Amino acid sequence: MNMAGEQRIAAPRARVWEALNDPGILRASIPGCQSLEKVADDRFTATVEVKVGPIGARFKGAVSLADLDPPYGYTLILDGNGGIAGSVRGSAKVRLNEDAGGTLIPYEVQAQVGGRMAQLGGPIIDATAKQLAGKFFSRFGEIVGAEAMPVPPLAPQAAPVTVPALPEAPAVAPAGGLPVAWILATVVAALVGFLVGRGQGAGGSDWAGLSIGLLLIVVAGAAFEYGRRAAAPVLMLDNALLRRLIANAKQDAKE
Repeated sequence: MNMAGEQRIAAPRARVWEALNDPGILRASIPGCQSLEKVADDRFTATVEVKVGPIGARFKGAVSLADLDPPYGYTLILDGNGGIAGSVRGSAKVRLNEDAGGTLIPYEVQAQVGGRMAQLGGPIIDATAKQLAGKFFSRFGEIVGAEAMPVPPLAPQAAPVTVPALPEAPAVAPAGGLPVAWILATVVAALVGFLVGRGQGAGGSDWAGLSIGLLLIVVAGAAFEYGRRAAAPVLMLDNALLRRLIANAKQDAKE
């Protein structure tokens, strides 16, 4: 069986050369590979399960490297035994050529198949070999090409937005001075006392009216101050109590 082809890998030649000598990458790339161990710098042991037409087999064998020319290429020498299914012996010549930032790998394979697989005929073996080679290089290119891709830089993080603190509302100082209600109460009380005194006649009755007005002022002021300090409900004087206070004031004035 003779087969030739080429595959482009999107990675530098030096990296492709390292990958072709890395057991981990080769094990992940070879279809049906169960194990691949490096026993020397130029020798590997491998176990591979493959199916050629209706025949499936597990091959155990060795892979040796010859004609080493790093990082330009080498020759793989294959020797595998699949029991009653047959055996495989051959070589694969691999070259590494730089190609526009990547690596172009032309290869040539020569192999001899014995046992039951040899009875299947050349066309089936050739088709299977091309299929396995395509899967190998496709997977190999994915692994090595992904490693060679540059990692995009992280986008710069936006600076945290600082919200300026709102100024505190100035405290409203309690209004000073005399309350309007207190002024009105004083005027009304004085007017009521004066009118009551005038209604009783001239002379000393005027003083009685003023005394009543003064009493009302004192009572209203005391009630206002007590309510302001104790936060108690406003003291309300009903008409009966007001008349009684006025009568008491008149009686005191006469005496």
